Amino acid sequence: MSEICWFLHTFVNSMRIHDYPFNPKDIPLNGIYFLFESGEFAHGGRRIVRVGTHTGSNNLRNRLAEHYTGGNKDRSIFRKNIGRGFLNKDKDPFLKFWELDLTSREARKRYEG
Repeated sequence: MSEICWFLHTFVNSMRIHDYPFNPKDIPLNGIYFLFESGEFAHGGRRIVRVGTHTGSNNLRNRLAEHYTGGNKDRSIFRKNIGRGFLNKDKDPFLKFWELDLTSREARKRYEG
């Protein structure tokens, strides 16, 4: 393992862990987040399975909540890509609908029904 990789894993694994549900007051307003899978380990610590950030100022708490409460598939490129992979693997015709971005109110109205 490279020195940089070792440093990253050591640093991240030394940080405080927040489980869901979390107290929003314990989460910084801005930052980078690392997600771990319970019971998975690598490089001498918890295995990092996801790294992400947020858009907008002071939006980290909301972004983390979106990961745990579902919501619009288009709010997470990670979720969008996982769905795309499953649908593509099965050659599911729903893929053409999955590709639609329904984030905006206008788009939801356009594709409704």
